[in-house]
Amino acid sequence: MKAPGVFSVLHRRIRGLHEAAYLLALFTFGSQLFALIRDRLLAHTFGAGETLDVFYAAFRIPDTMFAILASMVSLFVLIPFLEDAARESEEAVREFLSNMFTFFTGALALIALILWVWAPQILAFLYPGFTPAAFTALVSTVRILLLQPIILGVSNLCAAYVQVKGRFLLYATAPILYNIGIIIGILVLYPLIGRTGLAWGVVLGAGLHLMIQLPFMIERGMVPRFVRPNWKVVRKVVAISIPRTITLSAQQFVMLVLVALASLYGAGGVAAFTLAWNLQAVPLALIAASYSVAAFPRLARLYSEGDKEAYIDMVRVAARQIIFWALPALVLVIVLRAQMVRVILGSGAFDWDATMQTAALLALLVVSLVAQGLIVLLVRACYAAGRTAVPLFLNVGSSIATIIITFALLKAAHAGYLNLASFAAVMRVSGVGGAEVLLIALSYSLGALINMVLLLLYFEREAPAFIRSLARTTLQSLVAALVGGVGAYLALGTLSDMVSLSTGIGVFVQGAVAGVLGLALWGLTLITLENEDVTDAWAGMHHRITAKRLSKARGSIEGV
Repeated sequence: MKAPGVFSVLHRRIRGLHEAAYLLALFTFGSQLFALIRDRLLAHTFGAGETLDVFYAAFRIPDTMFAILASMVSLFVLIPFLEDAARESEEAVREFLSNMFTFFTGALALIALILWVWAPQILAFLYPGFTPAAFTALVSTVRILLLQPIILGVSNLCAAYVQVKGRFLLYATAPILYNIGIIIGILVLYPLIGRTGLAWGVVLGAGLHLMIQLPFMIERGMVPRFVRPNWKVVRKVVAISIPRTITLSAQQFVMLVLVALASLYGAGGVAAFTLAWNLQAVPLALIAASYSVAAFPRLARLYSEGDKEAYIDMVRVAARQIIFWALPALVLVIVLRAQMVRVILGSGAFDWDATMQTAALLALLVVSLVAQGLIVLLVRACYAAGRTAVPLFLNVGSSIATIIITFALLKAAHAGYLNLASFAAVMRVSGVGGAEVLLIALSYSLGALINMVLLLLYFEREAPAFIRSLARTTLQSLVAALVGGVGAYLALGTLSDMVSLSTGIGVFVQGAVAGVLGLALWGLTLITLENEDVTDAWAGMHHRITAKRLSKARGSIEGV
């Protein structure tokens, strides 16, 4: 059965790390664009208030549920098993997928049932700050959202096979459809059935995420089916995935704690924190996710073949590109944060106070953008090598540190040891309220920086001079990013007298011109410094990365 029309394009096999990374980045940008449209519609309709607090707080439950069990069908656990099965036969791949599908859906459905029954008690413990009306809406929203991790888990199972076959375009299209489903929930289902329409839109998005991958699975005869599980295979996967499950659970637990704390400091705190989180996730997804997803299958293959040197080289190349792109993004987002938030979210019920609070939170979260990007790559590199215990201990340790830092900062502020008013003034949110939420965002970034340092030290032990090989890229990109940031900042001041900042168009023009100038100065500075990563990036965009060029890049890394 041949995939017709648009599916034939989506089913095209992609080869090459940089080609796959840039194509994934392009489609990720499309997904993030729809995510921003989703958030703008939510902010415009509800503002940073109780309704949006409920919606985002409810999301933490299925996300945590997904981390606890659905990580067993994550790409980074399954791809090495699928690679091994593929070396045996197609039937072995089909049998493996069906085994995991049967076990996963049964186990996750059982957990969902338990959470559905005990939702009022669990939510009362987590979110005591909600009003009775908001709490009732929270319970009903969570119960509907429990369907989402089941559907997305099955979709991830299909995505693992899709990636092994190099169909990155197909894989990258699914998140776009997921956000489209949520947008339909906002525009169509909410006016029809009220608040629960938002939750059903999420379920619709998860269904679309799965459906786009099914034609390829049908074409290859790989649609998983219910079978009597081979418990030997299941136990092997579970044993491997337990460290990853604990790792993801720790991260989701941190977010659950942070959101629960944010709910205590007035209406709108959860909404502002989540909207800022979603905004900083855009550059993170475009940069880190694209490279780590593109590199993972090849990293797993190189390590399984015993080519450790090539494995380390690929991690270095991907890490350099993440640093190269993330540093200018970090600086420009901090400089242009108010313009970004106002243009993307600032309409309707989303007022100026909500804009300033979200912008301040965005700046504090994006400080750790490079750290978050490297964590994504290095953790997946560990999984590709089958070393799941390393990210387990490091992520759990940094998660504990994040929670300790959060409570310590909040306690210091409440005891008067930390001048919260001065901190709010520095972040330009004096009088807005909910300044404690700023400390929560700062704590997350500090925890991410700790995690990054620990992972880098681990890779330094595995490959001496690993950190030193990243130094030149880091220094040159940082210098160039600061030059671009200063240029963008000066342009903001100049343009403030030339355009009307009382209109959305004026704010957009101010931010866009300053941003373009900042990027131009960043690029010119890198060219002046004869930065080699610019050449790699340009060649990758034009799909001309050859074996000779990669060899030269690796040689230059080792010579740093």
